[in-house]
Amino acid sequence: MGDLTGRIDPATPPPPPATLPVRRPVESFVRLLGWLGVLIRHDALAPREITPLLPVWARWIAHLLHLFAGREGREGRPGQRLGKAFEHLGPVAIKLGQVLATRADIFGVEFARDLGRLKDALPPFPVDQARREVERSLGRPVESLFIDFGPPVAAASLAQAHPAMLADGRKVAVKVLRPGVERRVAHGLDSMRLAAGLAVRFVPLARRLEPAAFVETIARALTLELDMRLEAAAASELGEIMGKSAATGDIGGHMTAPKVIWDGVGKRVLTLEWAPGLPLTDPAAAEQPGIDRNALADNVVRAFLSQALDHGAFHADLHEGNLFCHAPAELTAIDFGIVGRLGPAERRYLAEILWGFISRDYERIARVHFEAGYVPPEHSVEAFAQALRAVGEPVIGKQASQVSMGRLLGQLFEITDLFDMHLRPELILLQKTMVSVEGVARRLNPDHDLWAAAQPVVERWIRRELGPQAQARDALNELRETLKALSRLARNPPQPQTVIVRETHLPRWAGVALVVTAAAAAAALVLSLWPAIV
Repeated sequence: MGDLTGRIDPATPPPPPATLPVRRPVESFVRLLGWLGVLIRHDALAPREITPLLPVWARWIAHLLHLFAGREGREGRPGQRLGKAFEHLGPVAIKLGQVLATRADIFGVEFARDLGRLKDALPPFPVDQARREVERSLGRPVESLFIDFGPPVAAASLAQAHPAMLADGRKVAVKVLRPGVERRVAHGLDSMRLAAGLAVRFVPLARRLEPAAFVETIARALTLELDMRLEAAAASELGEIMGKSAATGDIGGHMTAPKVIWDGVGKRVLTLEWAPGLPLTDPAAAEQPGIDRNALADNVVRAFLSQALDHGAFHADLHEGNLFCHAPAELTAIDFGIVGRLGPAERRYLAEILWGFISRDYERIARVHFEAGYVPPEHSVEAFAQALRAVGEPVIGKQASQVSMGRLLGQLFEITDLFDMHLRPELILLQKTMVSVEGVARRLNPDHDLWAAAQPVVERWIRRELGPQAQARDALNELRETLKALSRLARNPPQPQTVIVRETHLPRWAGVALVVTAAAAAAALVLSLWPAIV
């Protein structure tokens, strides 16, 4: 499979996002109290299921909070109740829930999956208001671009989508931001920054999770989602990436993106061609004539891994609501508000982690963690490999339907506390998307072999990037860079430096003082030794 002994470059992790100050501390604190009230009403702050596990001193506080739980707090599992509470709290809380769904290592797989199904469906705002938003953003009447502009077909926390028709007969989807949503997001982020600061100060156990970086990661994702021009650019970029895979017959080339209608793009409006097929949220989607459910599940996994490993950019919100399908096993992705990006080091990290578990090479996985800087160097590679074996061996030999990549990753991250591994903000979207992709594939086919689907993509990447051809390519690149450096040196040789040596003469008074001092020291020495001499 090629030489895997080289160090990952760079080993230094990227800097965490800059933490912004809380602009209105008093308002943010009052808003946090309101959030706490909603969480208590849904029994999501100290769920009754975990009360027996709390310290004795904390149980009476939990029992007191349970008295204030409403009807919402008596139905469903903890993750489901927290998801409903986040839906009530709005866009920032919903985004927080989507990111928390990546941390199966902390909250457990079932809890993370319940949050992963978090839906942000809200009542739509009126069509007339949407038309005004379109005209204000595009600077032209709606009729000048669309011959028909229908009522909303989907309404989320940030925006809603309308079907429309262009003059050339193409059906399009027009996404319009909710009026005033920027203000709600800004207020919510202010409260989250305050909560992160309080957690760092008063909850030492929370510091390993880097709550400030966690919040800024959410803030950065939301900022991008609130500018439809950036989402249009992301849709165009990912469409090109998916198109390259399809053109080369790539094993991950069964996912496409709708074309962007640039005349219908503004800061608050995005227009895309209508996605073919049915959304995977529709029970009839997987029952369409000619649909191959297992191939469809394979293509979800392979398309994601191909985007992440081959191109370093991937759709980071691949849940059923954002995926349309049609026969035989073709996928169309929508909603490009969140794009995950991986540098060369993170891409190799992902490939070697997956291949290490596929081939049961725990030492390789451990070495990759150390080389990437994910585990501090004072720990033992061998001890970390032993911990990884404890994670991997229990799943070896089991049926694919019993082996969860999300659960495996969750168990992998459970050992991070033992080895002082901190949360890596640049990997949050990767973890979130892997869990979502696994959920989609398993719901399409409960017996789907996720590892068999991933193997050809990972193996191809390992061969291409680390095999003999890659080593020869890297050697040629290094030789080329060396020759360029020598050429620059020959054209601009270093200039000789002139060294001037100046003689310095000791002043006469300094010489006299030195002689007198030496004579006095000699006289003192003779006087001290005189009794012994005589």
